[in-house]
Amino acid sequence: METVEIKVLLFATAREAAGNVSSVFCKLETPADTQKLRSQLAHEYPKMRDMVLDEDSMTLALNEEYIPPGETLPLKSGDVVALIPPISGG
Repeated sequence: METVEIKVLLFATAREAAGNVSSVFCKLETPADTQKLRSQLAHEYPKMRDMVLDEDSMTLALNEEYIPPGETLPLKSGDVVALIPPISGG
């Protein structure tokens, strides 16, 4: 089975849930897409599970372009996906 390798950038609570690393590489079977990536990350990083599966909470950006909630995009080797948790502040 063919696979693709995706670099995932982690920020804020996603970084903390993954053990304070700023990026990880994920291998996905083809055809790969952003929904499969969310599932893979939830499986590999249980502390990140709830946030990464919640599309309203965790925004994804593919190659520096935001992905609207509910939209699933195809992935290819070399793509970079950023996990962007909600930002709170005052």
